[in-house]
Amino acid sequence: MERPQLWELAEQIGFSHWAELNMDALEFLPEVRAMCAAERCGSYGHSWSCPPAIGTLADSAARVKGYTRGLLVQTTGRMEDAFDLEAIRVAERLHKRHFDALARQARQLWPDCLPMAAGSCTRCRQCTYPHRPCRYPGQMFPSMEAYGLWVSEVCRRSGLPYTYGPETITFTACILTKEL
Repeated sequence: MERPQLWELAEQIGFSHWAELNMDALEFLPEVRAMCAAERCGSYGHSWSCPPAIGTLADSAARVKGYTRGLLVQTTGRMEDAFDLEAIRVAERLHKRHFDALARQARQLWPDCLPMAAGSCTRCRQCTYPHRPCRYPGQMFPSMEAYGLWVSEVCRRSGLPYTYGPETITFTACILTKEL
């Protein structure tokens, strides 16, 4: 069987790991949204890519309906210890750069694909939410968490590890399509 084109792109771009997403693993959980509302990352109510701007869990489920395939992608970085913030930032920047490239190419091949990033969109230094429309709606990525997805569980149910041992940090994102 020929490898799906999206997998080839993930490998060429340089992701550490990737796997086909188990579409049955996409459960839209109020517990995840509660973590957003508790301001765990500081983006709730401050970004078009996060709640409440992204809509309700029912809105998330409706947007995902109709997608039949998906790809999970990960970038794993090494840390000297659990407090190596510089290594975390480096891995996050690399992941965002890789994911931006993958999503841009995927949108050319499948214009109706749905990219979901790791964490809030950081395209702009300051998001225009809620006072003005998004500057780049075609380039903005909602996060998997904004959709109410428990990322570690999505990975587990898709056969992809979520952690790769001590002194590692992994960022996970996905792209949904109607084909790979």
